[in-house]
Amino acid sequence: MWQVIRWATLLLLGGVPLAGHAQRTLSASAAPPAPADSLLARATTTASGLRYALRLPGAGPLPTPGSRVTVHYTGFLAADGAIFDTSVQQGGPLKVRVGQREVIKGFDEALLLLPAGSRARIWIPARLAYGAKGRPDPDDDTGRRYLIPPNADLIFELEVLKVK
Repeated sequence: MWQVIRWATLLLLGGVPLAGHAQRTLSASAAPPAPADSLLARATTTASGLRYALRLPGAGPLPTPGSRVTVHYTGFLAADGAIFDTSVQQGGPLKVRVGQREVIKGFDEALLLLPAGSRARIWIPARLAYGAKGRPDPDDDTGRRYLIPPNADLIFELEVLKVK
């Protein structure tokens, strides 16, 4: 029954699960295809393959390499829409120096495109995220479970709160 409710919710929200789902560990098995994403049709694609769509354009300063950016985010696996991380559950927004390899390549690239006040959805191909290695579950001694499976494309909802 919960699967029907979850998929109905996904369809109503344009393919994005509700915030607040708990982070979970995933196996490396195949996942069902995700519902169509209506924002993807109007997304801009960069030379690297990153795609992004503004939900709300920001009026603040645009970050440059080395800028300190404060951002709220929720990360989803593109394959099934499962949330793998969210700043709300981490206790507050992420503070990162952009362009300093403090986050995955695709996240860094996206932050450089979004002025303060922006809200956006970004699609990060696996090669700009965790690639073929994925991100193993540190609590799994068998090496068979992943927080992010190998070759997983990612989707993030971002809100850039501050740029310094």
